[in-house]
Amino acid sequence: MTAAFVAGATGFTGKAVVAELRQRGIQTVAHVRPDSRELSRWQEHFGGLAVEVDTTPWQADALADTLQRRGVTLVFCCIGTTRTRMKAQGQAQNSYEAVDYALPKLLAEASATAGCVTRFVYLSSLGAGPRAQGAYLQWRWKAEEAVRASGVPFTIARPSIITGQRDEARPSEAFAGKAADGFLSLLGAFGATTLRDRYRSTTDTRLANALVRLALDPVQAGQTVLSEHLQ
Repeated sequence: MTAAFVAGATGFTGKAVVAELRQRGIQTVAHVRPDSRELSRWQEHFGGLAVEVDTTPWQADALADTLQRRGVTLVFCCIGTTRTRMKAQGQAQNSYEAVDYALPKLLAEASATAGCVTRFVYLSSLGAGPRAQGAYLQWRWKAEEAVRASGVPFTIARPSIITGQRDEARPSEAFAGKAADGFLSLLGAFGATTLRDRYRSTTDTRLANALVRLALDPVQAGQTVLSEHLQ
């Protein structure tokens, strides 16, 4: 039986992944921080989708036990922070290390220890790499490396700009997506189709569909999938 565990289930893409999994009839567990101030709201939200909420603390042994006890076969790691959120919450720049690197690493290692996980899907970002510019993409790359080294069967996804209806308004992101897509469409008309497809935006629902599809495809094990294949 296929059972999925979504870390970052309350986030923009995480919510879409949960919905996609349930649409496919896959038993799904949505992970919510045990200290979340909105736990009751998320329990109500996910309960409406017949999804169980899990509040296991971010500890390797506890997470491995939860995954094993629930017979989880698919793990989706959709966690991360943003510069805007860090500023709003007064967080330091090292939040990238604490969240975007440390938590995926911990979850990947817990998934390997559990022994029941057949695919770990890590949502990274286009531009992550050993020579990435900026702290965010550098820590995303380090998280990718930690996932690869964990021993769990993995698929890494690197989308471009993700658009859609967020809980919090991000007008600059929406504008950037539209502006970039317009410019890329022009490039595509002149034959630069690979460039167009790699950098154009995608919606949260389209990305969620792609992530679940990749998780269920044996051929995608061990692959790093770029934006043009997440449309």
